[in-house]
Amino acid sequence: MKKPFLLGMTLCAVAVFASAAEPQGQAGQTVASGPPAQLITRAGEQKPIYGSADYFTGRARVDPLFSANEDVNAYGAYVTFDPGSRTAWHTHPAGQRLVVTSGIGLTQEWGKPVQVIREGDVVWCPPEVKHWHGATANSAMTHLAVGRSVDGKSVTWMEKVTDEQYNAR
Repeated sequence: MKKPFLLGMTLCAVAVFASAAEPQGQAGQTVASGPPAQLITRAGEQKPIYGSADYFTGRARVDPLFSANEDVNAYGAYVTFDPGSRTAWHTHPAGQRLVVTSGIGLTQEWGKPVQVIREGDVVWCPPEVKHWHGATANSAMTHLAVGRSVDGKSVTWMEKVTDEQYNAR
């Protein structure tokens, strides 16, 4: 049974992320408006979020990078899976691109074999294609997840991946 779950950003959609803050002055006051300026979000400024046990097996940490705004309807986050951890089956209404930045992982599209993914590999998850991804049993894996929302929705979560499905290689 499909369970819709609204997310501002996801690793595949994973958690709700805080939107980019307006530039702040002293004591948290908003800087006076003027011409548009670059906004730098420093590494480590956004707190990591951990994937919900409802949608993940094992531990997955999401480090938000950027969220969609009125100019660019895209989000990005690093998602780090501990060895053996993985997402539940899910789809994305606009698809999602994953770039493996470290470790060895697995991904599977419904009805197809499990695929091994390694550092430097890029995975395109087409819109509405049921899939899962995560780490191998012996290696952590981090990927950069980039996608966008359609009508405020970035992922539809489904049933968990069974151990039999995860281990089928």
